[in-house]
Amino acid sequence: MISAAVVAVLSLVAVGAVMALAFAGIAAPIWVTSAALYGLPVAFLLMLFLVLDSVAGRRRAGKSGGL
Repeated sequence: MISAAVVAVLSLVAVGAVMALAFAGIAAPIWVTSAALYGLPVAFLLMLFLVLDSVAGRRRAGKSGGL
């Protein structure tokens, strides 16, 4: 969960940097643009995995025989 949050925050910072640089008329470095483009989908997929893992964990806990 922490890694998904870190990736999301870093990619949002990269998006902000790309927008600020574009507003100033400067092209952003490729690594910043790549972090902005690929970071948010990776964070979303990590979040989706965490949600599915949580649902599966609750289902496993519900079938434990009444404990």
